[in-house]
Amino acid sequence: MANRPKDHFLIQVGYGSWTKKPDSINTKGIPLSVNVYFMMDFPFKGNPRYSVAFGAGVGTDNISFEKTYIDVTGMRADKLSFVNVADTNYFKKYKLSTTYLEAPIELRFASNPEYSLKSWKGALGVKVGTLIGAGTRGKTLVNKSGNTVNSYVLKERSKRYFNSTRLSITGRVGYGPFSLYASYQINAFIKEGTGPDIRPLQVGLTISGL
Repeated sequence: MANRPKDHFLIQVGYGSWTKKPDSINTKGIPLSVNVYFMMDFPFKGNPRYSVAFGAGVGTDNISFEKTYIDVTGMRADKLSFVNVADTNYFKKYKLSTTYLEAPIELRFASNPEYSLKSWKGALGVKVGTLIGAGTRGKTLVNKSGNTVNSYVLKERSKRYFNSTRLSITGRVGYGPFSLYASYQINAFIKEGTGPDIRPLQVGLTISGL
């Protein structure tokens, strides 16, 4: 096991979607999720093909919307409202972004543990995150005919309606430094009573030495 590193970075780029999303919420485009973690790996002495790893890092989600305004600040309602603004002025580009500080834990398997870059591998795990940022960004205000009214950018930041804790189950499988991953948030994304019961799901590519 002398050639096996004990610490490494784990980078994930994925497609982020919302399960249980009401049909009234109009998303569009490719929702992007990016996660970066620093991990420590500890092989089992009795069978080094198995190991446990833990670490810390940052996870981000970006969901784009069509002809929608999201009142994240609570200035207009007591609940997180997704307002259809197709009949008035709206932003041509509009997205909701969230950022979490996360601590992942994985139970891992590697078919060739000494040479992980030439090994089939898999992992199951959980991660706990705390919300450190949430907000919307709108760019290029247009009228209902699609003509530009103003090219300014509107940013609104607030964590008011979002659960401060994210609990997710994770899994990945692959060969060498590349693997496919999935992550599903098992607790509600939005605080109970303030919006729909949305559960974010990520599916994408992981780049990692282990």
